[in-house]
Amino acid sequence: MLGRTASGLFWMARLLERAENTSRLVEAGFRMALTRSQPGEEEWRSVLVTAGCHDTYRARHDMIDGAKVADFALRDRSNPSSVLSTLHAARENARMTRTALTREMWEAINDFWMTLRDALKRPPSETDLPEILTMIRQQGAQVRGATTGTMLRNDIYNFVILGIMCERADNTARILDTKYYVLLPTSASVGSPLDNVQWEMILRSASAQRSFHWLNGGSVTPRSIADFLVFDTRMPRSLAYCYQTITHELDCLFRQYGQRVMAHDLATSLEASLAATNVDSVFDSGLHEFLTDFLGRNAALSTQIERDYRFAE
Repeated sequence: MLGRTASGLFWMARLLERAENTSRLVEAGFRMALTRSQPGEEEWRSVLVTAGCHDTYRARHDMIDGAKVADFALRDRSNPSSVLSTLHAARENARMTRTALTREMWEAINDFWMTLRDALKRPPSETDLPEILTMIRQQGAQVRGATTGTMLRNDIYNFVILGIMCERADNTARILDTKYYVLLPTSASVGSPLDNVQWEMILRSASAQRSFHWLNGGSVTPRSIADFLVFDTRMPRSLAYCYQTITHELDCLFRQYGQRVMAHDLATSLEASLAATNVDSVFDSGLHEFLTDFLGRNAALSTQIERDYRFAE
């Protein structure tokens, strides 16, 4: 496969995943703000920080306002991290690699773009926001269904899944890190009903609320949630699951191309370090430090995949 085609597939998948993840962050911020008796500035700040666009927003706006943050995160074309911007870029990558995609997958992506573009022609009102966020999740699910249901399990599929999992791992780690350092207004809130509501919203933003309660009942603690989102390989958005999948896809590329690349070693090393660690040791040494290290290693892997498979050629 040409490196340019592999790059288009990888980044198409990353950007599709990013668009949906950003919408989940907006939903989490919206729901957490509703739990506050005062304006939920910190909740919306956490959305901007996790999405990596806090500085860009503050360069354009003096105040952190829920309606402005939602508009900026969803539809502002000057924000490269907005859902509209990332989905447009994903569609352009899909268009450039269209001959590598099944008809069903291309149509799902194109329909996603056209539906969202029409829905976000104007700033969403507070009453319209939940419906728009639901639509984004549903359209994203249709793309995933077309991907898993119609794509051959070959190198094209491998690069798509690699893009999804690199982006998903990054997003889950950022959600956890932002919660730990941004959301709590005071140390007195730790363990309070307010704190529990916030952790529930973190589960919701990772599409993990129902599955967490199936496994843990009513026991909602920061430690149990971190354990679930970092180490539980049954959870398809956990860090451990993402890296289990990443190493599998790199194994498939190795079998097809007959060459083991540096990215394979990086992924295997990170998967092994997750398997050798537990939530108690993470909390003892510091969740923030653990997640910062993970985010750096995940970014290094993504860069190495680009080099090894010659995305620039």
